[in-house]
Amino acid sequence: MTDLITPGAKTDDGSAVDVAVLGKALLGRWSDVRIQARKLAGNPELHKVEGLSHTEHRKRVFTQLGILVREDGVHRAFPTRLGGSDDHGGNVAGFEELVIADPSLQIKGGVQWGLFGSAVMHLGTQEHQDKWLPGIMNLQTPGCFAMTEIGHGSDVASIATTATYDPATQEFIINTPFSAAWKEYIGNAAVDGLAAVVFAQLITNGVNHGVHAFYVELRDPTSKEFLPGVGGLDDNIKGGLNGIDNGRLHFSNVRIPRTNLLNRYGDVAVDGTYSSPIASPGRRFFTMLGTLVQGRVSLDGAAVAASKVALTIAVKYATERRQFNAASQTEEVVLMDYQRHQRRLLPRLATTYAAAFAHEELLVKFDSVFSGLHDSDEDRQDLETLAAALKSMSTWHALDTLQECREACGGAGFMVENRFTSLRADLDVYTTFEGDNTVLLQLVAKRLLADYSKEFRNLDFGVLARFVVGQAADLTINKTGLRQAAQFMADSGSAQKSAKALKDEDTQHEMLAGRVQQMVADVAAALKGAAKLPKDKGAEVFNQHQNELIEAARAHAELLQWEAFTRALRSLEDPGTRRVLTRLRDLLGLTLIEKHLDWYLMNGRISMQRARTLAPYINRVLEKLRPHALDLVDAFGYGPEHLRATIATGIERDRQDEARDYFRALRASKDAPVDEKVMLAKEKDRSKK
Repeated sequence: MTDLITPGAKTDDGSAVDVAVLGKALLGRWSDVRIQARKLAGNPELHKVEGLSHTEHRKRVFTQLGILVREDGVHRAFPTRLGGSDDHGGNVAGFEELVIADPSLQIKGGVQWGLFGSAVMHLGTQEHQDKWLPGIMNLQTPGCFAMTEIGHGSDVASIATTATYDPATQEFIINTPFSAAWKEYIGNAAVDGLAAVVFAQLITNGVNHGVHAFYVELRDPTSKEFLPGVGGLDDNIKGGLNGIDNGRLHFSNVRIPRTNLLNRYGDVAVDGTYSSPIASPGRRFFTMLGTLVQGRVSLDGAAVAASKVALTIAVKYATERRQFNAASQTEEVVLMDYQRHQRRLLPRLATTYAAAFAHEELLVKFDSVFSGLHDSDEDRQDLETLAAALKSMSTWHALDTLQECREACGGAGFMVENRFTSLRADLDVYTTFEGDNTVLLQLVAKRLLADYSKEFRNLDFGVLARFVVGQAADLTINKTGLRQAAQFMADSGSAQKSAKALKDEDTQHEMLAGRVQQMVADVAAALKGAAKLPKDKGAEVFNQHQNELIEAARAHAELLQWEAFTRALRSLEDPGTRRVLTRLRDLLGLTLIEKHLDWYLMNGRISMQRARTLAPYINRVLEKLRPHALDLVDAFGYGPEHLRATIATGIERDRQDEARDYFRALRASKDAPVDEKVMLAKEKDRSKK
């Protein structure tokens, strides 16, 4: 039986996983930081205690923030002169691991240091940093990141809170003019926040210069009561993350000093004159928001970590839990040996590996931008686009994985002690904060269209003509069935040759990349000329093709993950591990093609022969990966103190062994009852005689 294979053992074809080697590859560049963070996350003082009221949970999480400060686990990104280490990538790598202790802790820490503190650091000057960061770093000043408004959500450029400059007093006056302008879903707003970075429309000398950030005190440090002009409401119990005191904030003629404007990208002089190093209002807005991209980066990593935990629990359980004796009269079948169970878990395991490798590349890109190593406008745009694409995919994937793992563990998966339901509730909001996933994919799609149009800008007629001819030829090949005919001829009608073609790395890449290219080209053609139409007509045309835009962006994100997985394979030196991981990458590529098989068939990208071969070949790959399932999740590196799931402790194997011993002893004894089916069969045999 496959469930008895020794972890790390070679299978018949020589495939094997060196768990230590693979684990090191998964840890990435900041391996030491991750190991340290996981040790911290294994501390029972930081673990989520199920069943607490939301007020008790909030108090516990705030206390846990103090532990993070004490253990020096949160200051890596801050300047060395203030006690940090200017390690931006390491900071995010450490933070995202906290999700395995308690997602509320990870997000509340992210609010305090990753948003509130980061806004002061990146949007303010050194004077602002020296004044406010020490209190933020040591938790003396718990704070809020007050950007989102209940009336605009992801549409930050349209927020309605205003900051109007009064030159007579050299103060900004903060106002929320109507209820839809109230800041909503703000972490730390309900109870703990003493100050906030408030985003508002900067108005001076009668001109609105767009969204800027302001440091605003909220509460009296002693009484914890709101200061005059500041008000708010408690969001109370939410669908998850109830260790965070989310709430609403509103402002009525709240006056703050002119110097509380975080003025790295825009300043107001004493007389009210506005100045900025970035002339374009649009570019200035996106530059300011781009400095805060680390929230999306950390959510991407946290979602990947949650998927790893869920799959580790589910796979461990599936290799021990037995159900039905279809293959034996005396031995029930272990769940992981069922093809459908493999279909449920292993493709999601492949996607999780791809998401992990893609996240590591995102983290390297993030660090290179924020360290100043590669910090051009193009680098920041690339980072924004990559973060938007990967955060969307990994957070959706985490919810899907948690739910499938829950169901794959049956009733045991529904028990809170086994983590799935709690993690899913807490991660549910990840798909809509730090940018709603659908909106983020629209951002990605617009970048794809911009890059597509750039390819043909300022080109001579001859190049354009050649492109048109090439596009026409490609269209002819796909739409007339010539590509399908060519595939059939190449495969000679053989399922074996079709399977060999499908597992080819170049074939997978061509199919995934070709889909993205065609989808972008189709949308670009549909939107051609829309920019020249009246605004309402242009918006109507865009809206008619919004779904295709977002689907193109999703296809692009899937390609990014597949490519990251493929690049990671090349860095693995152990042959056995690389062989297994190549199969896992193939499983990812093939299941993506299977997922979109209707598109490939309708667009003439795959022959019927190859399409029919796809599902059986995926099943063969699953069968070959089955013996390595435990090794692949063990390589994630999470111990019992991280999993904290009863069904992942070996208890199920103990139960199965106990049951097996009982029935063996019973069958060997004189007291074993005779099975009715056996008795009837014997009677039938006797009657024949």
